[in-house]
Amino acid sequence: MNSKLPVTDSDEDVTPEVSRRTLLSLVIIALVVAVVLAAAGILRRVHANTTLEKYTDANAAPPVALEQPVFEKDAREIVLPGNMQAFTMAPIYARTTGYVKSWSHDIGSHVKKGELLAVIETPELDQQLSQAKADLATAVSNASLAKVTADRYRGLIGQNAVSQQDTDNAVAQYEARNTQVASAQANVRRLQEMQSFERIVAPFDGVITARNLDIGQLVTTAGSTTTSGAGTISGSKEVFDLSAIGTLRVFVNVPQIYAPDAKNGVTATLTLPQYPGRVFHGKLVRSSDAVDPATRTLLAEIDVDNRSGELLPGSYVEVHLNVSSNVPALIVPISALILEPDGLHVATVDASHHAHIVRVTQGRDSGSTMEIMGGLAPGQSVIANPPDSLTDGELVRVVSTGSAAGGKQ
Repeated sequence: MNSKLPVTDSDEDVTPEVSRRTLLSLVIIALVVAVVLAAAGILRRVHANTTLEKYTDANAAPPVALEQPVFEKDAREIVLPGNMQAFTMAPIYARTTGYVKSWSHDIGSHVKKGELLAVIETPELDQQLSQAKADLATAVSNASLAKVTADRYRGLIGQNAVSQQDTDNAVAQYEARNTQVASAQANVRRLQEMQSFERIVAPFDGVITARNLDIGQLVTTAGSTTTSGAGTISGSKEVFDLSAIGTLRVFVNVPQIYAPDAKNGVTATLTLPQYPGRVFHGKLVRSSDAVDPATRTLLAEIDVDNRSGELLPGSYVEVHLNVSSNVPALIVPISALILEPDGLHVATVDASHHAHIVRVTQGRDSGSTMEIMGGLAPGQSVIANPPDSLTDGELVRVVSTGSAAGGKQ
């Protein structure tokens, strides 16, 4: 006999309720896990972005190398760059239009004042002069006839043979003819002067440094307007360049700090790269007596005897000048300088690695280094080679530090 337990209504209600609770628990656990995983992913991304931002900020700053300027206490002599020029230099232009018939001297020729350099053919001018002379002869003939007529009328007026009006007319005609003669004479002299410019001569003793003409070329005056073509020299271009090189001028810009030592009569020693080991002597003869506000320098001129002809105009020269007092200076490499419209600047870096561009006062320039007379404190480092894009206050990254080469302690 089989016996079965009866199934009550309460058991049937419990089973679905447990299933729902289990399912709800699983859903909640899944949501929690998803939230945890999402939060972990977001935190990882935020950390990665923060790390990348820090890395980018650290490497976005331009790398710079710092140089420690060398302090120089003894500067009894200054060395400045100079520009050597001819004592007198003149571009020679054509004063008349025509064709080059001949030229007598080429570049490098030493000529004396008044010596013939070239001859220009001017057939039109020659014919104009002939016409002017003929006009002068006609004017002289008319004046002679007017004089005879005026003299006759003066004689007849006393005999009441002619009227006073006719006499006055004859005299006025004579005076007008004389005026025409004077005008014709002036025109002849003008054309003769123009014809004399057919001969181009040296205005002073010197050496020919340029020749811009050749036989058969057309030369025109500076004021004329012609169409340039093959074999034509423009009227605005000189035909010769002449330089007097017996004495040469050396122009040098003396820094403001040394301006009191640039006095007339001071002897200067000159050195040139083409003559190593040799020195030349000159005398400071004049200065501008004013400091250029753009460069803060005084323009001075030194005259050098060059009768030997060894020195050449246009040469670079180093000028050695003695100074009366010791002026301490800081030596920085030339690459550290920043040229701005208002003068020279250098870039420094503060403790927070921010760049600052400061204006400085320059001293002597040795080529690879420069003396700084003001604007930079001793012990203050400068950026050795600042980038062109560097701005004041910009964050930089210091990569190395050293001392300025070439300085004296």
